[in-house]
This record gives sequence, structure tokens and C-alpha cells, in this order.
Amino acid sequence: MKTQTSRVVFLLLAGALLLAACGTSYDTNFPMPDSVSNFDGAGGDSPINYQTELSLDEVLAFYRAEFASAGMTEREINTSITDGAISLVFDSHSSGEAVVLQAVDLGNGSTNVNVRLEDI
Repeated sequence: MKTQTSRVVFLLLAGALLLAACGTSYDTNFPMPDSVSNFDGAGGDSPINYQTELSLDEVLAFYRAEFASAGMTEREINTSITDGAISLVFDSHSSGEAVVLQAVDLGNGSTNVNVRLEDI
């Protein structure tokens, strides 16, 4: 019995290490870059918040490209880009709601990103 328990524990640990080595997947329908930490989200189209090593300019380029390739258009009248933060709204999401993207430079080599749906 002790040997079987040891084998089960070993297999569980090996599986966890393999998953960690293969990268982490997150339960969200929103696109995210490879560099993600401190992810918070409830799955599907629910709001997400995370930090990334990408700069604000890189986050901006990533989401403009991702949302454009998904057929969404940027609502430029709502676009706000400063040295320390960005805020963008994209239309044509399948839900009928707008996608709101906000990102803030945290000043420590990381950027906080928030993506959510809103009826605006």
C-alpha cells in the first residue's frame, strides 16, 4: 500500500511539473501574450486582470493586432494613450458588447492589464 501511495504521489508531482514546463493556460476567451503573471479571471468572457513583462507599447500593439484579426474595430474616440497608461474600446465582439482594454505601467518593468466586456 505504501509503495502504491508513493507511486501516485510521484505521478501527480511529475504531471504538475510537466504542465508547468509546457506553459500555463488560462480560462479566458480573451487573447493574452506569453508573458503573464498574477492572472485573475473567472473564465470565458468574464473580466481578466494580469501583469506582463511587456511594455505599454507592446501591450497596445498586441491587442490592436489580436482584436483586428478577430474582426473587431477600435473605437478611436475612446482611445486614450499617455506615457503611463492606455485605455481602448473595441467594437464587434460576438456578445454585442464592447471590449474595454486598460493597461498601466507599474514602473517596475511590468504592466498591469485589464480586459472586460461593457455595454457602452
